[in-house]
Amino acid sequence: MLQFSQSSKLDESDDTLFYSQPRFVTHVDESFIQQLTDLYRERLRPHSVIFDLMSSWVSHLPEDVEFEHVEGHGLNEAELARNPRLDHYFVQNLNQKQLLPLPDQSFDAVLNAVSVQYLQRPEAVFAEIYRVLKPGGIAIVSFSNRMFYQKAIQAWREGSEDDRVELVKQYFKVIPGFSEPEVVVRLSSLPRVLQLMGIPGGDPFYAVVAQRLEASH
Repeated sequence: MLQFSQSSKLDESDDTLFYSQPRFVTHVDESFIQQLTDLYRERLRPHSVIFDLMSSWVSHLPEDVEFEHVEGHGLNEAELARNPRLDHYFVQNLNQKQLLPLPDQSFDAVLNAVSVQYLQRPEAVFAEIYRVLKPGGIAIVSFSNRMFYQKAIQAWREGSEDDRVELVKQYFKVIPGFSEPEVVVRLSSLPRVLQLMGIPGGDPFYAVVAQRLEASH
């Protein structure tokens, strides 16, 4: 789907090296985090089985909701070990190996927060998301306009925010068996009058949501 040049990065060094030092910070503002947590509360069923793909030391899951199991994945073991919501985790570089060490149809939801821009083989990763989802399971991919610029793929760096939404929709659409992607957009939490006065708004919130259809393909 992506041409090779579109998936290139300014920094082509091994991602494992770039993420070898833990970063115990949040990469989006509090407004974005609250909107993401609210979306999870709306869409995730209590006591379900969750896979937090490309996670870190925080998963942004609602604290008042219990889940049967939360599996985590990422590139930095120290960050994953600090994450209190993960029941188990594993480290894997998805740009080198896309196949996940997880059983077919084992998760009610797959989550990916502010990380999709780094995938160089997104179609292979989204095929794996489909594989590990139970029929009727949901995938939620959220992002803003922030990124590690040198590690984001060219299509993401050079695209507008609308282009990025369309790109993630296409990641779902190229995998047979996903529902039509739904887009959730909340551009700013600031009142319009304050924006007109030049006061900067918060990080824009985007999420693309799709389900694994019940029927097999």
